[in-house]
Amino acid sequence: MVRLKPPITARPVRFALAGCGRISASHFAAMRQHGDRIELAGVCDIDPAALDAAMKLTGAPGYGSLQELLAGANADIVVLATPSGLHPEQAMRAAEAGRHVMTEKPMATRWEDGKRMVQACDAAGVRLFVVKQNRHNGTLQLLKRAVDKGRFGRIYMVAINVFWTRPQAYYDSARWRGTWEFDGGAFMNQASHYIDLLDWLVGPVESVHAYTATLARQIEVEDTGVANIRWRTGALGSVSVTMLTYPKNLEGSITIIGEKGTARVGGVAVNEIQHWAFAEPDEDDRKVKDASYPTASVYGPGHPAYYDNVIRVLRGEAEPETDGREGLRALELLIALYQSARDGRRVSLPLEH
Repeated sequence: MVRLKPPITARPVRFALAGCGRISASHFAAMRQHGDRIELAGVCDIDPAALDAAMKLTGAPGYGSLQELLAGANADIVVLATPSGLHPEQAMRAAEAGRHVMTEKPMATRWEDGKRMVQACDAAGVRLFVVKQNRHNGTLQLLKRAVDKGRFGRIYMVAINVFWTRPQAYYDSARWRGTWEFDGGAFMNQASHYIDLLDWLVGPVESVHAYTATLARQIEVEDTGVANIRWRTGALGSVSVTMLTYPKNLEGSITIIGEKGTARVGGVAVNEIQHWAFAEPDEDDRKVKDASYPTASVYGPGHPAYYDNVIRVLRGEAEPETDGREGLRALELLIALYQSARDGRRVSLPLEH
């Protein structure tokens, strides 16, 4: 049994953030929304310009390395918004320093590294959270409830499309982008939250068969991928992902077709309920129109709700929605997809029997 650090009561939870790049703005905005329960104890980046910008934005003290942050900032939890391949070692270092850990997606780029993160946090008695903010989108919350209520009956087919664009300049903007070691490709990085929906919404996957290709970008990893999915229930599905859509992001969608219902959540980033038809009415049907929202960001509006759960967990008021073990479920699917594409075969899950 894991013995966790005691809850944080009678004061704000002290956060520190490592990695002041693109996604850090969503974290800082979420922290501001919970300003009465959060204190930002420090920010960290090895890039002096990014660090300076974050310090000016937040007013928090800055540190030029994770080691300096852990030594100098009196934080309860460290948020890792760093390149994905750095998450495992950084999470383990934070855990050894007695800090809880929140890591952006994907939690790791290797299966063994993900397991090591969970083991290290267990051994240190700290929490490990994996950010899955899209689960909090109002559109997906309604879809999740429809599945949980059994409104689809037996689910027959599921289709996920992620048709976005990432120009060469995006990959050239940082040396770690588009690498196997630190980033991962279209499946692992850009479509990570959509791969998470396969298990979270529909249930355990039985097997996958995938193809990947690098068709246009000068990168190590894939810019395009497709996969066929079979769930343990017998349902079939597909995932189609590309970062080559002309001229801009087009679609991030999930369609579920079932015995007694069909629903499609689309838009550029699962932000619009585009089809909603069920044999039996439900009170949630009245919420469909208001659940959709315009967006220019593929990140979605879910970070504040995610932070709310993390705060309440650390205060002893709730259980974690997406801890390290939950994060492993999406990572396992991603690794299975890459194994299938590499070896040209169907890969069964779980990876370890």
